[in-house]
Amino acid sequence: MDTSPKRERTINPTVFYTSAFLITVLVLFASIFPSIADTYFTKIQTWIVGHVSWFYVLTVAIILLSAVYLAVTRYGDIKLGPDHSKPDYKNMSWFAMLFSAGMGIGLMFFGVAEPVMHFISPPVGEPHTIEAAREAMKLTFFHWGLHAWAIYAMVALILAFFSYRHGLPLTLRSALYPLIGERIYGPIGNAVDIFAVISTILGIATSLGYGVLQINGGFNYLFDLPIGTYVQVILIISITALATISVATGLDKGIKILSEANLLLAVVLLVLILTLGPTVLLLQSLVENTGGYFSEIVNKTFNLYAYEQTDWLGGWTLLYWGWWIAWSPAVGIFIARISRGRTIREFITGILLVPTGFTFLWMTVFGNTSIDMIMHGGMTSLADTVSADSSLALFAFLEHFPFSTLLSVVAVLMVVLFFVTSADSGSLVIDMLASGGKTDTPLWQRVFWASSIGLVAITLLISGGLPALQTASIASALPFSLILLTAIWGLFKALHFDSTKRLLKQQSVVHHSRQQLRPGGWQRRLRSMMMFPRRSHVNRFIEEVVQPALEEVAGEIRKQGYSAEVEINDEKRCKLEVQHNAEVNFVYEVQPRAYTRPDFMTPAEVSDDSEEVEEREKRKYFRAEVHLLEGGQDYDIMGWLRDEVIEDVLDQYEQHMHFLHVIR
Repeated sequence: MDTSPKRERTINPTVFYTSAFLITVLVLFASIFPSIADTYFTKIQTWIVGHVSWFYVLTVAIILLSAVYLAVTRYGDIKLGPDHSKPDYKNMSWFAMLFSAGMGIGLMFFGVAEPVMHFISPPVGEPHTIEAAREAMKLTFFHWGLHAWAIYAMVALILAFFSYRHGLPLTLRSALYPLIGERIYGPIGNAVDIFAVISTILGIATSLGYGVLQINGGFNYLFDLPIGTYVQVILIISITALATISVATGLDKGIKILSEANLLLAVVLLVLILTLGPTVLLLQSLVENTGGYFSEIVNKTFNLYAYEQTDWLGGWTLLYWGWWIAWSPAVGIFIARISRGRTIREFITGILLVPTGFTFLWMTVFGNTSIDMIMHGGMTSLADTVSADSSLALFAFLEHFPFSTLLSVVAVLMVVLFFVTSADSGSLVIDMLASGGKTDTPLWQRVFWASSIGLVAITLLISGGLPALQTASIASALPFSLILLTAIWGLFKALHFDSTKRLLKQQSVVHHSRQQLRPGGWQRRLRSMMMFPRRSHVNRFIEEVVQPALEEVAGEIRKQGYSAEVEINDEKRCKLEVQHNAEVNFVYEVQPRAYTRPDFMTPAEVSDDSEEVEEREKRKYFRAEVHLLEGGQDYDIMGWLRDEVIEDVLDQYEQHMHFLHVIR
């Protein structure tokens, strides 16, 4: 008889196999019948643009307003994780990963192309004029500004809040928990995660396919490498191999290092163009462009050109909104994965302002410089190149600068790295979705998804099915918009509960020191304050005092007809949990937490031995800290008597019952 422990399953079979099957069917359909697929999906997108464009515009506006509201209200103080948690990554690493996963490749592709296209073909007004130039930059800022990052931020916030603060899996299904409860673990939750997997794979694969065209154009410019399908397939294989290596090394090494390298290269290229280009004009333009953006943000947000009928809206703004929404499950889950421990205010402010600010600077430097070249430098060939093939816009632009070859090498390297980081972060997200939110999955799963993305991209590139699935990916934004708006409503509902509980805790005075003023009472309290116990002392206190106290309370609660359990694990984390069925459970946990000893020591501990002093400085002391469902409460009960622990449990339980009364 085999008594070896069974391995825990690391995949969700329903999501994993169903997603793989449906992706295979879609890819085969788009590959074997590319023209039929393109026609079919284009009709769907045309119907969306013609009939529900107002809904897209309204949805994105609601998302932006919701993000700003959460950042400036009392909800902003709530942490994405327990109250005592700290951010997993430093700000610079966090910003670098946001930038690379969110929009890095888009800035490379559209930094020159979009401003020039708006300049030579504006939605209203005369092209090639000063007003057209001003409007071109306003529109570019509008498409790449706060709205796009608000979509990413809201999806990431919903997932991070329910995962890190309420213990739900870090997958898209968790966004529906406030609305359908435990049913997220059934067919509805599986369907949502399958949708997210398919959307992510198709989005990354189609982007990889189109991005390779820009890389191929760059290599053609630098090394006369021919432009063709054979070369592009080799490039996809190479990029996929790099992404596979990166995702295999994990989040803290591969993706983090590549993201930081990307950001560094972006800053270098930006500074070079700013220095070599019309510097004063660019700085002036940045200020004016930013002012124009914020002065017209309300008008542009709700502008559907109802009084000036044009198909420009469907080809630009709605296309962007659909693209950002379609991409938001992938980018949102990745941002949530790297944002544990931040407050909602810090999270939203960082995501909205920092990447947007860098994007505005980037678009100004590349966009205004290219427009200035055409308007005042007579370089009409740049406009012609952009009109003919936007993938060559960046390299045609760099041709007009000193050290153009060096600049183009940096640009090509950036494009490659951006695609690698997009592919490996996307693979990480897909792996999490297909494994029920687990982050410690085996290597073969991450390699499988990274390789699958490259294989899908190659198949579509060879068969000519890329346009069809790109259109399908963007059209999928419509059903996801409904899911997202519903999830935002659920988030507000959950935040109201959480915030109400925090407010009640602040209004209630809890005395955390229960020593009575009997003989020796205050002296014992003082001794407890001056203690710096070791782990063994705290462990023994939890076993001999805390656990019996919690067992006593649990026994009395069970006598009242409620379900209450006490658990203690190997780390001596002792937890009492009272079940409240459909309402929020009560959790009271005591756990040992390590801290660095303070600099001062009692005279008896002072030693002249420098080695002993150095060793003593490295030692830690421990506190027996109370944790509730929302996290650590920052007070220590080490040295309390059993009755004092029981009184504290009852105080916290009384607050919890009052909280349930308020939110009913």
